[in-house]
Amino acid sequence: MSTGRDPGLQPERTRLAWRRTLLTVTVVTALAVRLASTGDPAGAVLAGGTVLVWGALLVLCWPRGTGTGPARTGGRTLPLVTAGTVVLALLGVLLVLRGLW
Repeated sequence: MSTGRDPGLQPERTRLAWRRTLLTVTVVTALAVRLASTGDPAGAVLAGGTVLVWGALLVLCWPRGTGTGPARTGGRTLPLVTAGTVVLALLGVLLVLRGLW
């Protein structure tokens, strides 16, 4: 009986999940920039914030999504991605509210 752990397809599933996360954040960022492109300065600021959060999440998710190495955050990737997602959600709500007024 072997005592070694067989990870099976778990590493591939993990990489695919990180890629889906990054793709979703990219689509949300593109939609936020499109929604904010009406020429309103407040919308431009919100879109700029969205792009900054997208860049930070890109740096966090890319090594995990491509399998090129461990995250550079010392095990804090998941809480940082969660915080970035919450910030993106709040920016999205602000963009929608701005569009309603």
